[in-house]
Amino acid sequence: MSDISALTAAVAAFRDARDWRQFHTLRNLITSLNLEASELLELTQWKSDAEVEALTADPQTAEALRDECADILLYLLLIADKTGIDLAAAAQAKLVKNAEKYPVDKAYGSRAKYTEF
Repeated sequence: MSDISALTAAVAAFRDARDWRQFHTLRNLITSLNLEASELLELTQWKSDAEVEALTADPQTAEALRDECADILLYLLLIADKTGIDLAAAAQAKLVKNAEKYPVDKAYGSRAKYTEF
């Protein structure tokens, strides 16, 4: 069993023990994922790049950062489980697509979108 499968099983067990599956429609899961991503973004609001880079130096802020990242991952796992997406395979396939769109000789050191090469 992969780490992703084990995490998915753990979050599903957590959900099922609380009878929350009934609330986990695909729309609600996607909405919740985005709300959690917004909470992650909120940690950086009004901060300079240097302040954002230093977020992990403060134990309380580092914990908030970890918690928000975990919330995002947990919702993503539930979305993938509900839709039958193998996240590891999807990520590998996306890397292949990105490698084609962003060849090293054109993308190296550039922030340009592939349509701008």
